[in-house]
Amino acid sequence: MRHWHPFADMAAVQERGELVLVRGEGAHVWDAAGRRYLDATASLWYCNVGYGRSRIAEAAAAQLRDLPAYSTFGDLSNRPAAELAESVAALAPIEDSKVFFTSGGSDSIDTATKMARRYWQILGQPDRTVLIRREHAYHGMHAAGTSLSGIPANAAGYGELLGEVAQVPWNDAGALRESFDRIGPERVAAFFCEPVIGAGGVFPPPDGYLASVRQICRDAGVLFVADEVITGFGRCGAWFGSSRWSLEPDLLTCAKGITSGYLPMGAVVVAPWVAEPFWARGAGMFRHGYTYSGHATVAAAALANIAIIEGEDLCGRALLLEKELTEALAPLAGHPLVEEVRGGTGVLAAVQISRDRLLEDPALGARAAMAARESGILTRALASGALQISPPLVVGDAELLELEGGLRTALDAVS
Repeated sequence: MRHWHPFADMAAVQERGELVLVRGEGAHVWDAAGRRYLDATASLWYCNVGYGRSRIAEAAAAQLRDLPAYSTFGDLSNRPAAELAESVAALAPIEDSKVFFTSGGSDSIDTATKMARRYWQILGQPDRTVLIRREHAYHGMHAAGTSLSGIPANAAGYGELLGEVAQVPWNDAGALRESFDRIGPERVAAFFCEPVIGAGGVFPPPDGYLASVRQICRDAGVLFVADEVITGFGRCGAWFGSSRWSLEPDLLTCAKGITSGYLPMGAVVVAPWVAEPFWARGAGMFRHGYTYSGHATVAAAALANIAIIEGEDLCGRALLLEKELTEALAPLAGHPLVEEVRGGTGVLAAVQISRDRLLEDPALGARAAMAARESGILTRALASGALQISPPLVVGDAELLELEGGLRTALDAVS
């Protein structure tokens, strides 16, 4: 075996072997042995439109034949990237925004940290360098994202990668205001906020929390960065979680659902008041970017993906699924191994394994996920020990029954 898997215990992978997936259709995938699985996680939260979308494949193939890619550094561009920037800006909850393309979510977070700190430098406030993260937060695994992690295990063992980062509780708006007072608002550059915390355990926002923290940032003059890598492109029942909660962020990071994972891409949507000093005459070069920023073939795939979401009203479908998924999973709350079922915000849910049982057996969540695989359900254990539930937005009633039944069988097997 030569493939070093991400987020993997490679000794265990070598011993147990790999699960090799070979095709997908709708909300299901098949392995090399021909066994079918319901994809309860849309891979890593991203396959919003489901598998087997020939429209995306055909759009990518057509672009590959014309111009597969070319750098967009300096004044270079291509038609799909330019069109995609217009499309994303029109969908985003920030009027007259600018769009900076990246290769994925971790890239987008790194970009946002640099934009935030550089913004204050340009404005003559170079001391505004502190970044605030939330408990349980996941903001990718580049150096900046690792430093912004509210999941201790994800940052352990690397030393300090990005300095001047502070943490606040995930659900206490008052604590954010207190942190500004303690640090000094004149020192704080930005607050990073997932509308729904994802990899940290799927924690929907408490009532009024998002509106409160957004206003606290406005009052303090601190940039509000909405991390919508998971929640963007329909998963929250709107194009963006920021749209649903009327947040109008200063910066919005996205990835995953922008292409439904068919090809890798991310973006940072930038409010005009943040972009203006970078775009002003005499500002000079923003020395940041990626080889594949605005990749022509990926942009063509993203445009086809967005057309599917729009044409099939998958944002509306996600809003309906919000109730249907919650109702489908509700019976599992009575299982002896389950502490609670979290959901009710778009197509995002978690089946929380009992924390008391996790203290006794820290691997219980991972074993439950493996048992679910044996029952034909692909899921994984999150940082909280919960099972991730975030299927493609095309999942149907029969598949919701399949999901609940497979998870129940798995929980019974490990209890």
